[in-house]
Amino acid sequence: MKIAYTGLNLPQGKIKFNDEILLELVKKFQPKKVSPYYFEFFPDDYELADVIMINSECLLDLLILDIEKIEGRLARTEEPFEKEVLEKSLVQLDEQKPICDLRWDDTEQAVIKALGLLSLTPTLVYDETSADMKLICRDGMKKASMMFFYTVGKQEVRAWLVEEETDAATCAGKIHSDLARGFIKAEIVSYEDIMKVHSMQDARSKELTKLVGHDYVVPENSILEIRFNV
Repeated sequence: MKIAYTGLNLPQGKIKFNDEILLELVKKFQPKKVSPYYFEFFPDDYELADVIMINSECLLDLLILDIEKIEGRLARTEEPFEKEVLEKSLVQLDEQKPICDLRWDDTEQAVIKALGLLSLTPTLVYDETSADMKLICRDGMKKASMMFFYTVGKQEVRAWLVEEETDAATCAGKIHSDLARGFIKAEIVSYEDIMKVHSMQDARSKELTKLVGHDYVVPENSILEIRFNV
């Protein structure tokens, strides 16, 4: 996840997430390799960001860029529906609130996306200039509706970041394109249940795992093992 920030005392570059669940899985499985998740922080470059984090004193500088885009489009368009959406957006921005916090239907969303508004990116506003990095990362995940799932074993324990409500086949593709292409089933177990047993095989024997198909929505913090054939 790429996080752009302004007016905050945050580090720049790739930052390892202090993931308590991953650490507990590593203790249990003692893998040869550990692959934590790294968030990427960079100042001011909003266009590349998955999430924007900004100090409240700097927020207007961001919103003004969106206001200028909307006012420019309003001056050119004659389409009544588009005007309505743009005016609704201006009210939000005039109240010094980012566009991402407005609710849109699909047709409204299409109008807004076409403008490339910066604050349509999930935007978090902080009054303080300093914050705990773990909380900052969690804030970013929540705002962008992202979650972790995990793969475990003696070779590697790894954290994977995906959107909430992601299906099993998409999670498989996150691990490797071949797993998505040859997807048969995903075997899934909750973090809480895997911590009660010695291994995936033990979880399987105790009927704690579940075999699911392509479209199964993977819950947050699940442990996945993909069955595939390529």
